[in-house]
Amino acid sequence: MTDRIPLLIDTDPGVDDALALLMAFDDAAHDVVGLTVAAGNVGLRHTVANALKLCEVAGRGDVPVFAGCDAPLLHAAPDAAYVHGQDGFGDIGYTAARRAVEAEHAALAILRLSHAHAGRLLLVALGPLTNLALALKLDPTLPARVARLVVMGGAVTAHGNITPAAEFNVYFDPEAAKIVFEAFPRFDLADWEATVAHGLPHADVDAWLGAASPRASFYEGISRQTRQWSADRRGDRWFAADALAMAWALAPGGALETVDRPVEVALDHGPARGATVVDWNRQAGRPDRARILLRYDQAAFEARIRSALAAG
Repeated sequence: MTDRIPLLIDTDPGVDDALALLMAFDDAAHDVVGLTVAAGNVGLRHTVANALKLCEVAGRGDVPVFAGCDAPLLHAAPDAAYVHGQDGFGDIGYTAARRAVEAEHAALAILRLSHAHAGRLLLVALGPLTNLALALKLDPTLPARVARLVVMGGAVTAHGNITPAAEFNVYFDPEAAKIVFEAFPRFDLADWEATVAHGLPHADVDAWLGAASPRASFYEGISRQTRQWSADRRGDRWFAADALAMAWALAPGGALETVDRPVEVALDHGPARGATVVDWNRQAGRPDRARILLRYDQAAFEARIRSALAAG
């Protein structure tokens, strides 16, 4: 056993997932033991191909990639191809990775790796929670073996990014999110509103992506469409949700303000579907399962991104 923290990432790459994965690969204190992949930003065929390609670009052919759920647990949901490109990586037409996906299903890989690294595993969920919910249904004892769960999801005051009230990852599969949020006695939640509070100036991002490194060059290409979409609609800052969640996962000491509260997921099919309802005043008597990120060290966050891109 090494001193490095075993890190398992459940993901749906996606441009912002890609940046978070580069950050994880770049961190010497953590050992990425696998990527479990679900549909979300785009369909499973593309998210798996993107995960494999990113491993190749980063020189991490040693990291196994496991394909998981190709749809939400119960109800169909829209993807985010209009933001990320039809293939999730900006439709740049990259050459597919030479390596193939593993044969094991992602939910089974989550359970196996939780046993292999019981009590030490850092589990970071960057996409819809379908794979993790399925793993919990197969083995409800999973949370006892996970040292820490970090989730990118939700909008804690209902300022959503996919509906007026909901954030994309939770909205894509709210039934899965409810299963996960109720199964883990404690989890860390980096929501969309924290993302908006930690935006990245477009000019700075452009400068970082001009670095003479394969990682920066590849990321510049796959993120170009997304960054332009963001500049047209969201102003002078770009929001990298999964990157912020990953920064907190890798360096929890960078959190400057958090708050513990109960969180529930709305499952009705009206305008509130997928909303994350935070009991700010603790009126319902439920336990404080979620530690919600409010403020993170912005300079430390940006330094990790620059390092991940080999941008100085």
